[in-house]
Amino acid sequence: MKEKVQTSRLNLRPGSRTIDYRAELNPAQYQAVTTLDGPILVIAGAGSGKTRTLVYRVAYLVDQGVPPESILLLTFTRKAAGEMLARAEALVGGCTRVSGGTFHSLAHELLRRWAGRLGRPADFGVIDRGDMEAILSELRRQAGLGEKDRKFPKRRTVAEIISKTANKGGNLQEIMVRDYVHLLDYHQAVQTLARQYADYKQANSLLDFDDLLLELVRLLKEDEASRTQIASNYQYIMVDEYQDTNPVQAEIIELLGRDHGNVMVVGDDAQSIYSFRGASFRNIMEFPRLFPSVKIIRLEENYRSRQPILDLTNFLISKAKEKYEKRLFTRRGGGRRPRLLIMATEKEQSLFICRRVRELTAQGVPPERIAVLFRASSHSFDLEIELVRHDIDYVKYGGRRFLESAHIKDLLSILRAAATPGDGFSLTRSLLLLEGIGPKKAAEISAWVGGRRERLQSLQEYGAPAKVRETLAPLADLFAQIGAKGVGLQDRVAAAWDFYRPLMETKYHDDYPKRLADVTEFLRLARNYSSLVRFLTDMTLEPPNTSGSKNGLVEPRGRLVLSTVHSAKGLEWQTVFIIWAAEGRFPPLYALNHPEDLDEERRLMYVAATRAEDDLYLICPLEAKGGMLAAWPKLSRFLEDIPPELVAVHEDVTQTENSRRLARPPGPPPPPPPDGFAPGQRVSHPVFGLGRVLTQLGPTKIKVDFDHFGAKTLHLDYAGLKKA
Repeated sequence: MKEKVQTSRLNLRPGSRTIDYRAELNPAQYQAVTTLDGPILVIAGAGSGKTRTLVYRVAYLVDQGVPPESILLLTFTRKAAGEMLARAEALVGGCTRVSGGTFHSLAHELLRRWAGRLGRPADFGVIDRGDMEAILSELRRQAGLGEKDRKFPKRRTVAEIISKTANKGGNLQEIMVRDYVHLLDYHQAVQTLARQYADYKQANSLLDFDDLLLELVRLLKEDEASRTQIASNYQYIMVDEYQDTNPVQAEIIELLGRDHGNVMVVGDDAQSIYSFRGASFRNIMEFPRLFPSVKIIRLEENYRSRQPILDLTNFLISKAKEKYEKRLFTRRGGGRRPRLLIMATEKEQSLFICRRVRELTAQGVPPERIAVLFRASSHSFDLEIELVRHDIDYVKYGGRRFLESAHIKDLLSILRAAATPGDGFSLTRSLLLLEGIGPKKAAEISAWVGGRRERLQSLQEYGAPAKVRETLAPLADLFAQIGAKGVGLQDRVAAAWDFYRPLMETKYHDDYPKRLADVTEFLRLARNYSSLVRFLTDMTLEPPNTSGSKNGLVEPRGRLVLSTVHSAKGLEWQTVFIIWAAEGRFPPLYALNHPEDLDEERRLMYVAATRAEDDLYLICPLEAKGGMLAAWPKLSRFLEDIPPELVAVHEDVTQTENSRRLARPPGPPPPPPPDGFAPGQRVSHPVFGLGRVLTQLGPTKIKVDFDHFGAKTLHLDYAGLKKA
């Protein structure tokens, strides 16, 4: 089939517009777009136009006569794939027929068709992480594991361990030794829960996210005829964000692409920061081993940041122990050096940001074009207090996802049980909504149904007291209504909502209006579908956050953005503040003794810095709220060896004094320091290192000539200066 595709190419498809690809792309992008055959690894630096490259390559393939149906584009959200294909369609007609989606959606689609080859029913149910945790909690209760033991791992932790074991291809004990050594005493209990969880899914025809990928791999590895047939459908494969793939996903690509080798993966090793989700840095580094004839193309021209910011980020990542060499550059002229500020306290850090945000917005910078980034969510707590005090509105990225809400899960469980009678988990949750039905009775009824649709729709026939049968009758009628032939999706969802509404009003009376707004959004989303199965699948595989979201995050709409670095990946702002750039915070303490973790923390700092377009601030407070010192009162190791010409390193006395005026009402100045510093005296600073005093400018100011940073004027209340 490969030969057929190659020989059928045309210079231009009839009716398509002429595209001057060389004029539309820079030289590296052009090479990636027009190199069609064989494996290609595109190392796409931050802000280097990787999406544009993928869009134009799809268009170019179709332009050259490659059948769109034989092209597979894999991304990490279906929305991203849809947007790319829509852009390609605007260039060359026919691109919307390209197969585009996520690894999970591809696996789901293939398993629905090929489930019989694995001995599975085609109408299996799909559960998300919240469902997984709920099942594990119930299994633990039934088994009596860890009763009255407060140290027993939480259900979320158990789910993480099981998921990591699946994604990383190791065994559970190895995962616990590596990442959960403090829980090793519970290894046998966790192993038991994992085994029971697998049995439960099998008995209830359920697959979780990890199973979708693992079952696809099993199909492709154990059934060569199926693998050959499936792989022949995708003659050209492209993968976005390859650095975020896990070992199972890499194996899928190898199994699908081994026959023809026409696989292009795009990613940036320097932005591999999701190991906690199972992503493997090794995938992008070892791609040349999977496909030995690979051509490596580097996208190094940056379209986001000014050169002084790129000079700093190039230096940051150059210190990584393992990497693909690249050096980002830009044609954007001008720009200021990133500023490195040493603050005495966390309060100083917060007040400085408040003042600077006020100044920037007064200069016309929209608040949503300013972001404060941090390593951990807790690092912004003091700043949030000061922002409220200074009446600065902000949005913080993170929080509970839309479909993790209990009331939305209730509604989904009703629809899932109706669509998949074998989904005992969803049926049990639906039954528990009914007054007088407890966990034991719900489990008995679910076992009685046994996945049979006729029993699901006649629950009132379950052999129980009349009162229980009377309670079950409305739910049985609902299941019959939803399952009736010829009923449209909107009517099915509306029926489920009519049934659930009075239950929700009673169950969540205190905040019913807020939850009602969520349901309104849920009903709006359902209007975009005609198939109940497709709607439920998308709600599981591609869950929305809230209405009006972008990249899964709430739109700032005129508000300052606060975000963890992980949530900020893929976004950009005119001005970026990176706070708590201190040892023990960024990187955190737990990473200091693990070289692999430390390298990922360096990549995380790189990702944070490359979010900035025009201005970048890196701030290191030496003391936390309440007078507590940072882990060590010193600058992050990632910044301590930066050449002086790459950053403006200073402690701005004016800024410090302004911050102090904001921090407390006017009053008498603080007393002079007890120990003076004589000219010529050797001193030590926590960031600037060793230096010699030039002159003391007053009771609180001093000028020091540092060995490696030159002359600096310091405020003694905040400098942390000591005699050497």
